[in-house]
This record gives sequence, C-alpha cells and structure tokens, in this order.
Amino acid sequence: MAVGTAVMENPSAGVHYPASTGEFAAWFRTDADCLDYLEWLRWPGGFVCPDCGHVGGWRLGDGRFRCAGCLGRTSTTAGTIFDRTRTPLTVWFAICWQFAIQKNGVSALTLQRTLEMGSYQTAWAMLHRIRSVLVRPGRERLTGAVEVDETFIGGEEPGLRGGRAKGKKWLVNVAVEVKEPRGFGRCRMTPIPDATAVSLRAFLVDHVEPGATVITDGWQGYHGIWELGYNHERRSQRAARARGEDANKLLPAVHRVASLAKRWLLGTHQGSTDQAHLPSYLNEFVFRFNRRRSRNRGLLFYRVLELAVAHDPVRYRDLVATRQPSGYPPLPIVVTRRHPASLERAPAHRPWRAVQAPKSG
Repeated sequence: MAVGTAVMENPSAGVHYPASTGEFAAWFRTDADCLDYLEWLRWPGGFVCPDCGHVGGWRLGDGRFRCAGCLGRTSTTAGTIFDRTRTPLTVWFAICWQFAIQKNGVSALTLQRTLEMGSYQTAWAMLHRIRSVLVRPGRERLTGAVEVDETFIGGEEPGLRGGRAKGKKWLVNVAVEVKEPRGFGRCRMTPIPDATAVSLRAFLVDHVEPGATVITDGWQGYHGIWELGYNHERRSQRAARARGEDANKLLPAVHRVASLAKRWLLGTHQGSTDQAHLPSYLNEFVFRFNRRRSRNRGLLFYRVLELAVAHDPVRYRDLVATRQPSGYPPLPIVVTRRHPASLERAPAHRPWRAVQAPKSG
C-alpha cells in the first residue's frame, strides 16, 4: 500500500462513489474531475510525500506537488498504474466504471468498440493493468471451514483420464469458505505447477488461516497438513462410491466455484485466456465473486480505483513480454501515434432541437 493511502471501511454511495451511471456522468465530466478524485483517494487527509513520507507540501503551477520536507516533486498519478499514461483519465474512469458495473465483466473488444478506441492493444493492456491491482496487499486469509481441491482450466486432452492426469491444460488450486447451515463465503483461486505436497501446502499457507478446518478429498498431497496448524477433514471418493453416493458432491463448494469460473471465462472472454495471464483473470473472478453481495455496483468502482492509486506502475511491455510463457507466440507490440481521445464533453444544448422540422404537404 502506497504511503498516504488509507482503506475506508464503509464508504457511502452518493458521497464517496457514484450511486448510478447518471451520477457517474455528472461527477466525472472532465479529466480535471477525475484527477481530483484520484488525489482525494490517494491523499484523503492531504498530500503525503511518497518518497520521504512527510506530511504537507504545496501545489506547483503545473499541477504537481512539492514536498515541504525533502523538496521533491511528484504528481497525483506518479507511482500508480496511471503513471505516464497517455490515455485521458476520462477514458480510464469510463473503463473502470464498465469493469465494475457489469456483473460478468467486459472484454477488451467490447471496450474498443463502445469507447471508439483506435487500438485493441490499448484496451487489452488497460484491462490487464486493472486486473493487476485487484489483490489487496495483506488481505485476510480464509477462515472457518474451508473446502480445498484442484481443477483443470482450459479443457481436457483426448485420451487422458483422471483429474490429475498430465497433459491437461492448467492446474488451479481452489479454496472456498463454507458457511453454516448453507452458503459460501470468500474464495481463492491460484494456478499451481503440480499437485505435489509442496505446491498444495504453499497454496494453503498463502490463502488459509492456521486454525481453519481444511476439507479435502483423499489425495495424498494433503497428508500431514495438521503440521501447518490446520484441522484436516478428509472425504474419500472411494468410500463415497462404496456407499453408493455421488463422489462429485463431496466438495460441493469448490466444484460450484470452479464451474462458475470456467463458465465466466467461456462467456465473457470466449475462453481466450492463455497460461501467462490466467492468474490475472482468476484474480478478477475472485474479486467479483467475493463482492457478489455488494449493495451497490459503484462500490466496486471505488474499490478498483482505491487499489489502483496504491499500486506500482504496470508497463505494457511487462504485460506482453515478461509474463509470456515459452511455447506461445508473443503479443504484438504495436506502436501507434493515435491515443484514445478524452471523453470530456461540453453540454450539447439539445442538438436535436436545432434540426429544422420537415414542412408538411
């Protein structure tokens, strides 16, 4: 979390974030409105130097701030995902709003068309920058009763049998809180290299709080997790079949969440995810699933921007180069002189009234 930023526990609709699309349009008509909102999110109590942490400074003529302590200069967007962006903030905000209010998300192609962006790569990179901020540093781990299992995302290879057979697409560990008497809590989803004890234990340590009751199938990779401080409840598929029960219903929470994630990837993104960017898409799914009961979709918009101003810059070349796995052709790095035009607009004064009505007969 960047210096000076603070997480607001209970922001209010209509005060801290727009409650509707109409209110969003009224609040953020200009790039200056957007910049002021980012400044308020980043430094709600006033300017705090991101370099030395000194509180207080003054605004320069070019809009930047000078620290009263170290005398360094910085801007509102410096050190955030908006750092050095050539895309107007009105476009950024419009994308963040669409990203937040659409229940199942939005694709880069849809954004390119609706916002009349000249480059698909620009829309694609902006969405991936947003996805990169969705994991809050130091977020709480899952607690209580937690179902844990693995699934493959990307489809099955012909001729292979068994959930852990090699040659399938990408193995993903899934953990879901189980609420009593019924219902699910939060979830976590992370790709893992294999289903060995080392990989499974690393996932548990990262995402499940010690003391939780971890519910798994009989896979030997989970054996001995009590040494990590977990209560372990094993449910044997073989024993379930012997009793005449449906083995697929032993872990209903993780199976339901995994099914929803696969359906979401196929629906919103037509299944066009690759291994390099699968973690980003899973982070988006988890972000949406864990906030599925949010009282207002505008709250998700607020949380996205709150995370964005606290995140380090993410460069386009980082997205298409360092995260691209071997065996996949790299995405083209397109150099274009055309950047999205600002969505800043002056009142149109009802242009339809200026059209002369056709004369009758």
